[in-house]
Amino acid sequence: MATEVKVPVLPESVSDALIATWHKKVGDSVKRDENMLDLETDKVVLEVPSPVDGVLKEIKFKEGDTVTSQQLLAIIEEGAVADAPAEAKKEEAPAKDAPKAEAAKAEAPKAAAAPAAASKSSADALPPGARFTAVSQNIDPAQVEGTGRRGAVTKEDLINYASGKTAGVSGGARPEERVPMTRIRQRIAERLMQSKESIAMLTSFNEVNLSKVAAARKQIGEEFQKTHGVKLGFMSFFAKAAANALQRFPAVNASVDGKDIIYHGYADISIAVSTDKGLVTPVLRNVERMSFADIEKGIGDYASKAREGKLALEDLQGGTFTITNGGTFGSLLSTPIVNPPQSAILGMHTIKERPIVENGQIVAAPMMYIALSYDHRIIDGKDAVQFLVDIKNQLENPSRMLFDL
Repeated sequence: MATEVKVPVLPESVSDALIATWHKKVGDSVKRDENMLDLETDKVVLEVPSPVDGVLKEIKFKEGDTVTSQQLLAIIEEGAVADAPAEAKKEEAPAKDAPKAEAAKAEAPKAAAAPAAASKSSADALPPGARFTAVSQNIDPAQVEGTGRRGAVTKEDLINYASGKTAGVSGGARPEERVPMTRIRQRIAERLMQSKESIAMLTSFNEVNLSKVAAARKQIGEEFQKTHGVKLGFMSFFAKAAANALQRFPAVNASVDGKDIIYHGYADISIAVSTDKGLVTPVLRNVERMSFADIEKGIGDYASKAREGKLALEDLQGGTFTITNGGTFGSLLSTPIVNPPQSAILGMHTIKERPIVENGQIVAAPMMYIALSYDHRIIDGKDAVQFLVDIKNQLENPSRMLFDL
């Protein structure tokens, strides 16, 4: 029986998808729920699993093609079994040539198999978009210097390598290159311009003394990890403080819909995560009801999914507020851009030990600048400033969070 495999139903905000990688070819056996291909949208990479056990009989689109929701991708013959590969014919060498054959085998470079194995291993570790480029351009990723996070090889690195313009190779006194944007990067650019053009954006700043948070992490960090299986990071303190403050300043948690303001009675916080393809913002739901351990586990799961290109569309939809941590990369101060239809975004920055006055004495303390960019159409400066002060007070007195103060 023939079974159709179609493009999953895409949300209204995603018009089409690119076929990044086929993991199966015509004639291959497939198992139910086994990933057959990767679709790259402007938000995430989607896996398309097989709906049945059988044999892949027909492929309708090749890698690099653009498809839309519910288009037919392939046909599987359900219950069929793939043909066994024909055995290669073995020709026996004449007895007189046997010593030569054995000598030739002995002299064959033993390392010949190593590059192939390394190439396959390297390709498997790439994000789907980059993997498609590596295969289509016949590039060994192990030979490419990665410029992504932690040295990851990106799609752009592979394109540059293929054109002979890799990092460190001069194309003359004034070299330049043209690299196409990825679909996700195009979407990021579009959203940022939409935000700048449609929102009356303003940014307020404050600074936080994180000595008590640091002390709490040092005091209970080891026990926390043994109990919950995750490290106690700074982000859970900020997420919890933001969720509490959002309950007290509902305008910061609101969104604009035409001429209406929608006030959300829950804190669905988008946590900005950097990937080799750009920034993504998976959503932690109902943070106001989550424990510190739940927050840390949620962030860890999303970070792993983002790095592996396995975030689902629903993971990225519906946030009411965003937190971004430029301090991860050493940023001292920034003005983050609001992610519509949200009305505010909190920016964290690097922690620097600086001299401050405390009880009339100059002391060194781990200080962080924090920034709140907000839509001035619905959030007054007073609410924005008081929201930041609320977060500052919670972080400088973390026990307040434990007692919902």
